[in-house]
Amino acid sequence: MIGNALLLAVREIRRNAMRSILTILGIVIGVAAVITMVTIGEGATVQVEQQIKNMGSNMLMIMPGKRLGPGLGTSNIQFKEVDAEAIARDIPSVVAVAPVATQSVKAIFGNQNWTTQVTGSDNHYFTVTNRSIKTGRYFTEGELRGGAAVCIAGETVIKKLFSSQNPLGEKIRLQNFSCEVIGQLVAKGQSTMGSDQDDIVVIPLHTVQRRIAGNQDVGMIQLSVRQDASTEKAQKDIMALMRERRHLSPSDDDNFTVMDMKEIANMLTGTTQLLTALLSMVAAVSLLVGGIGIMNIMLVSVTERTREIGTRLAIGALEREVLMQFLVEAVVLSSLGGLLGILLAIGASLGIATVLKVPFIFNTGIIIIAFLFSAVVGILFGYFPARKAARLNPIDALRYE
Repeated sequence: MIGNALLLAVREIRRNAMRSILTILGIVIGVAAVITMVTIGEGATVQVEQQIKNMGSNMLMIMPGKRLGPGLGTSNIQFKEVDAEAIARDIPSVVAVAPVATQSVKAIFGNQNWTTQVTGSDNHYFTVTNRSIKTGRYFTEGELRGGAAVCIAGETVIKKLFSSQNPLGEKIRLQNFSCEVIGQLVAKGQSTMGSDQDDIVVIPLHTVQRRIAGNQDVGMIQLSVRQDASTEKAQKDIMALMRERRHLSPSDDDNFTVMDMKEIANMLTGTTQLLTALLSMVAAVSLLVGGIGIMNIMLVSVTERTREIGTRLAIGALEREVLMQFLVEAVVLSSLGGLLGILLAIGASLGIATVLKVPFIFNTGIIIIAFLFSAVVGILFGYFPARKAARLNPIDALRYE
């Protein structure tokens, strides 16, 4: 019975091909929109997680001042290099600690100039931030202790100042002193926040303090926790140590902030997942609109084929057979729309992922769910017209003009 109903459904769809295409258009758009939104959203989530991972392995950042909460008005008492040394000495779960001082400086080479961020630190900075040298070398201990005029530049700075010229051994001017380029960093691209991670010049911390900042302050301490250690425990231990070093009583608010990159990652991925869910729900409305379109056309079809239905009932067709015929036709329409929507979604997702430069994540689960949902829409919105056709009185149907 189902096979015969399927053949009749296909015949009817082919007979009114243009009307059938317009009928399933809502289903096609709805399925394609839902799958595309979920696919792009998952790709964006994976990209955020990867970028956070690239920024540093199990990284914590300690900054002066209270970023949020009641302590917003506390003074930003800067750190010193000895604070970083104390963390490396007293917190056993820490692998590497990098004191960091940053300054925006104009870099000049020949007739080229570029405003960039100068970061003063030591070789632990490259370990903590998961950065490596493409060409050249790291700082020597003598250069770090003596505050030597040497630097390691990011790819963006190299391109802006040197173009295709080899930068190693050349000297660039940073504010009021010249430094020798001893290395080039491996490119990392844009961060999750949209900033260029390659627009950077790293020099020894003492060089920044003596020749640019003119003080011994450390603007931030970055550190990496062992893979097998708990970042939450390390965070608590660091907070206790910093409170002790900054002479804070139990009643005093923290005048510093310890940020865990995992918390930032969870916040960003949670945001992308929420936006994906909201956009997918909006896109799913198209499926309902498509379902209403199918119900409308099926009601028209019942009206057009009233005499045909009456003839079938008069020669012995059962009500359930007529019901099945129209229900199968509605399901075939919606399922066909689902298949076309899946093909459209795969092409659209590939194109959008390429343009946005996010990974293309092929999720078989969401494709199956979208297709099944389109079939369910056909059943739900096709039942009422099918039920109406099955309950027609044969005599009245045969008299229908």
